[in-house]
Amino acid sequence: MRLSSIAVLLVAFASCKPRNEAGAITAGAAEKVYVAPGKYDEFYNFVSGGFNGQVAVYGIPSGRLLKIIPVFSVMPENGYGYSEETKPMLETSHGSLPWDDQHHLELSQKDGTPDGRWLFANANNTPRVARINLATFKTEEIIELPNSAGNHSSPFCTENTEYVVAGTRFSVPIGDKQDVPIADYKKSFNGTISFIKIDSSNGRMSLAFQLLTPAINFDLSHAGKGKSHDWFFFSCYNVEQAHTLLEVNASQRDKDFIMAVNWKKAEEYIKNNKGVLKNSRYAHNVYNETTHSATSTIESKVLTLDPTQLKDFVYFIPCPKSPHGCDIDPTGEYIVGSGKLAALIPVFSFDKLMAAIEKKDFDGDYQGIPVVKYESALYGEVQKPGLGPLHTEFDGKGNAYTSFFVSSEVVKWNIKDLKVLDRKPTFYSVGHLCIPGGDTKHPFGKYLIAYNKITKDRYLPTGPELAQSAQLYDISGDKMELLLDFPTVGEPHYAQALPADLIKNNSVKYFKIEENKHPFVTKGEKEAKVVREGNKVHVYITAIRSHFTPDNIEGVRVGDEVYFHVTNLEQDWDIPHGFAVKGAANAEILIMPGETCTLKWVPDAEGVFPIYCTDFCSALHQEMQGYVRVSKAGANTPLKYGTNLPDSAVAKN
Repeated sequence: MRLSSIAVLLVAFASCKPRNEAGAITAGAAEKVYVAPGKYDEFYNFVSGGFNGQVAVYGIPSGRLLKIIPVFSVMPENGYGYSEETKPMLETSHGSLPWDDQHHLELSQKDGTPDGRWLFANANNTPRVARINLATFKTEEIIELPNSAGNHSSPFCTENTEYVVAGTRFSVPIGDKQDVPIADYKKSFNGTISFIKIDSSNGRMSLAFQLLTPAINFDLSHAGKGKSHDWFFFSCYNVEQAHTLLEVNASQRDKDFIMAVNWKKAEEYIKNNKGVLKNSRYAHNVYNETTHSATSTIESKVLTLDPTQLKDFVYFIPCPKSPHGCDIDPTGEYIVGSGKLAALIPVFSFDKLMAAIEKKDFDGDYQGIPVVKYESALYGEVQKPGLGPLHTEFDGKGNAYTSFFVSSEVVKWNIKDLKVLDRKPTFYSVGHLCIPGGDTKHPFGKYLIAYNKITKDRYLPTGPELAQSAQLYDISGDKMELLLDFPTVGEPHYAQALPADLIKNNSVKYFKIEENKHPFVTKGEKEAKVVREGNKVHVYITAIRSHFTPDNIEGVRVGDEVYFHVTNLEQDWDIPHGFAVKGAANAEILIMPGETCTLKWVPDAEGVFPIYCTDFCSALHQEMQGYVRVSKAGANTPLKYGTNLPDSAVAKN
């Protein structure tokens, strides 16, 4: 297709706008989303933050924003990435990175059902996968993915969370020689699929192995379920292997691929020592909730498998056209590919796929990997479903729901007879959608949330940039019903949702002070102290409503490295304390009850500098403050510290 033709097509699609948007919400919608004061929402909704690098948590059906979890970007609000304890979380093989592009989320599963233990998140720019503990809503672990670029097809897990899987969007040169001409794309570039092993006891991640693939782009993926448990499926585009103007050059062929991987067979190859150990450099960062501190380690090896050399575990299925979503129904039988430029939705049959592989019913190979005949794996096609199909989720009642970016709508269709049952407009240009548990073996149904890219005319104007949006639909009846709009933080991509009961009863309310093993913890005010080690000054300081101990400190000099190790002595829910010092070149820190956090400060001038609590903690919060005296470099000002000392007294030394 020529460039001009594609441009006309996309402009025409982009002009599609749903009709009757003003009357789309019925009179009873407000009652269905109303959550009375003091009552909880029914579902947690975890929404990717896109270019803000964080994860946002909403309550459903109210759409209330509950929390932003910092993951791949620094967060001045609570000091993530600024405190000495969390700085290691953002380390990579490229050094410390303060930002990334967070796209997709996946809840941990047991027997194909969300278990409420962990949430996995991907970083698209500098490829990483993070694990968030849903008892504390803290990022506990981040692992970097070597030999990868554009970690888009990620982080999707098998139905018992044996693995979290990540595929590359960009193929890149891999190996010892990476400084190669871009024009050598076809012969010098590779894609990779990373299989991250998950320890079921504690969630710890390790990079088990990587598949080396032809130089194509992997977009999205999902694991098989039930009968297809041993398989993983990946949507691929750019089988043309273009490296410039992909808008045109990667849209030449009528069909790209869905790649089917038998990960159990891959495990056998690894067990039989068929993997090749290669040098690779990547960071592995772990946060310890006992020491309240993170460590970063650089790993140096990764096992690789080459499916062009090791046969019978990787296959391509042709799929029209530039497939984006790759979704598996709850039974594990139906594989839905959504081609961004296709005018239909192909649905593949797992049973037919297995039969075709058994009979070697192939249409040749693509760079050494067998290509199953389209018709041999196809169950059927949903005809004229809409324009620009992207993603599909399921309600567990035999129905599928697909988002359509170009025609701005969500379409409900029956999986068995492939008939369209209902369609509702979105406002506007929906990307991902989410049904609670909608990508698992046991969807919870009831609601569908659409995540939209454009919100013109939906919210009050806020300058050139408008809030992006989520829209909530009731899917409990035969017809979908739009209930609510709510703005989102950053750009929402994929999201996950599950019943609140799976998380809220396990939520940590505070950290027990007696279990705090931070090396600089202060477990009581009597242990508070200030210690000088050369030009380093360690302040062991406590916070409790409504004072610090010590709150008067003298003897600090210009150029000292001052470490405020703040321990929050509170043993009560929802009583964090903040800490800030004037002139600090980073951020404040927010310390949870029973936790210790460290703020590094290098004073650059003589004077007396206020410190104070940044989180309104009590009626006397404003009084929760103090001073640090800074003398010139080399001064002999004695080190003194204390709290509530008479004016004439000398602070304890």
